[in-house]
Amino acid sequence: MVDITHKIITQRTATAQAIVKVGSSATMKAILNNTVPKGNVLEVSRTAGLFAVKNTSNSIPDCHPMPIEFTGIEFKLQEDSVLIEVTVKAIYRTGVEVEAMHGASIVALTMYDMLKPIDKQVEISTIKLLHKKGGKSDFGVKEKMDLSVAVMVCSDSVASGKKEDRAGKVITEKIKNLGLSVSSYTVIPDEVSDIQETINKFCDSNKDLVIITGGTGLSNRDVTPEAVIPLLDRRIPGIEEAIRAYGQERTPYAMLSRSVIGFKGNTLIMALPGSAAGASESMDAVFPSILHLFKILNGFNHGK
Repeated sequence: MVDITHKIITQRTATAQAIVKVGSSATMKAILNNTVPKGNVLEVSRTAGLFAVKNTSNSIPDCHPMPIEFTGIEFKLQEDSVLIEVTVKAIYRTGVEVEAMHGASIVALTMYDMLKPIDKQVEISTIKLLHKKGGKSDFGVKEKMDLSVAVMVCSDSVASGKKEDRAGKVITEKIKNLGLSVSSYTVIPDEVSDIQETINKFCDSNKDLVIITGGTGLSNRDVTPEAVIPLLDRRIPGIEEAIRAYGQERTPYAMLSRSVIGFKGNTLIMALPGSAAGASESMDAVFPSILHLFKILNGFNHGK
């Protein structure tokens, strides 16, 4: 199966449709009057659909087992057809559109099986996804953004040339994957004065986003939070909590990280862990959703 461990957990919703066409009005009357020999067509097929949604991963090889939290099945009876709509909801890392389509398919197949003894012209027509919602595609920023981004690597060993930078490169690559570019990249030692001086330079040059990697742990040389916090006008605890919560699902050591996020003027400062894994996971935890902050700065109104 595809690896989805890096994805964020959000509410996922999908609605799929299937159409069963009948050959005569007598078939529709039999459905409505509950006189089909095999039983109540709508209720039996609804039950089959509920089982199908929950067991999708047992039928479709690449589908992940899902904590399905709602399945709704509706029928719209027309003159010569039955429209089936299946809505599925879950709070998980991947979407539920296949679950919804699988459910709609099995509802339609069950109806076909129950109706074929009395209607040789019954057929299954369109099976399609009507709409879906959830995940980064819905909680990110869809339009292209023009942001000035700087990456700072705070590390004595990297600054002295004893160690190769990996975390900064990971961050840079993820920024590029978001359709943005890194206009400034610098490596400095773990010194409060150097960190503050570099941040001030970036803010004075109107950087929109400054991402710092390193120095957020608890060793004697980890001083990035001490350097960053006094410079911030507004901290954003929710983003800090989201990063740690995401990391905690992967390693218990994430609780030892002291990531700091906040604004200095209109520049967003993000101090992330110094390991490549920690930096990568922190980026996955909050991007692209965090870019919504820049829409807010530009006057976006949630109420409109």
